Amino acid sequence: MEDVLTEIPPPSRFFQEDLNSFAPPSPPLPSPFLVFSNPKPNEPLCPSLLIVAISSPSLYVFHQLSSKTLIGSLILPEIPFSGNSIEPSLGDKSCNIYTPSDADDSIIVISVQCSIAAERSNVVAKLLIGEKIIPERVLILDSVQSQSFRGKLSPDETFAFKLETSSERKGLDDSSLLKGINYFPSGSVVDGLAAALLGRCQMRNIKGTLCVSWPEFGGAAVSLVKSLLQRNVLPGLDLSINADGVVSRTKDDSFDSELYT
Repeated sequence: MEDVLTEIPPPSRFFQEDLNSFAPPSPPLPSPFLVFSNPKPNEPLCPSLLIVAISSPSLYVFHQLSSKTLIGSLILPEIPFSGNSIEPSLGDKSCNIYTPSDADDSIIVISVQCSIAAERSNVVAKLLIGEKIIPERVLILDSVQSQSFRGKLSPDETFAFKLETSSERKGLDDSSLLKGINYFPSGSVVDGLAAALLGRCQMRNIKGTLCVSWPEFGGAAVSLVKSLLQRNVLPGLDLSINADGVVSRTKDDSFDSELYT
């Protein structure tokens, strides 16, 4: 006679997703929030230009900018602080807010050094644009994603495309933030935080530009981003950097510190 206590039970008649439907739902994640170094800043902040650096080349460019002041951070409860350094570092999983010291005080730079899940992109975009920070103009710097690009991408090529809100495109050609840059090809897709930020600008009728560059990593990409910023956006800012020691990201979205020391 079989021992019902030790006998291997028969396979479940339910699929795993059916079994999950009987489990209680996971508690919702706490909302992200902004923390400023000044306990009582003049809110909302109204910069003439807000730059959001998401791509590795743009993060490297602004990390090398020595004359900048840390004024705040975006806190995402799902991202732990363990492993972060005391001083801002490219190896940190953080989202810091700076003002370049050599530029106009009304310019704010946000360095997004952590991976933000797609389902959190809209809430983060709403927090960065339209609540405590209300910019006149926004520039978002991201990279072309090969899986979402319609066309062939060679690692030996360097190029950049742009997407603009309707209010940015209605302006005169001379007032365009990125002059001489082609528009993103039809059929290609941009998603994640960059798309959410541009969509937020469109909803708030803010002049917004999304610049995506290729390749995603490497000294050539850093030089391209640097030249775009100096030529069109921050001509008076010293962006002297060493593109040969450019930072790169690994598959787990962490930074390789040996490449920029």
